[in-house]
Amino acid sequence: MMSKEESEVYKANENFYEAFESFDMAKMEKIWHKADYIQCFHPGWGMLRGWEPVMTSWRRIFENTDEMRFLLTEVRVEVRDSLAWVTLYENLTNRLGMEVSAAVVLTTNIFERHPVGWLLIHHHGSPVAQPPTPIDPSTVH
Repeated sequence: MMSKEESEVYKANENFYEAFESFDMAKMEKIWHKADYIQCFHPGWGMLRGWEPVMTSWRRIFENTDEMRFLLTEVRVEVRDSLAWVTLYENLTNRLGMEVSAAVVLTTNIFERHPVGWLLIHHHGSPVAQPPTPIDPSTVH
């Protein structure tokens, strides 16, 4: 059973992936805290720090992908005071034109509590060479 705070963070994490799948920049901007200390590490990219570099990366992804779908597995939420983190596997399928590819990404999303709710301050995705054997089959999408 999740606490109220864990449920709020879980929902904030779901909102992140909904914005990601819909390629909706306005939604993506609302999910992130507008601060110089935010960080984003996309698989295969370098470090991105600060509002402008992070938002530019999302625009580039959205403009260069036709479709992206996530099946999130092994989702775990931890809350400690004003910080929370979500660890999970992104089972990702994306399409650009007729080319479809699939990947598994081990991800950590860190959220910070603000008066408007839990905002993303850090997203880190690392590619997984060998997909894990599912321990918990629960999924978000």
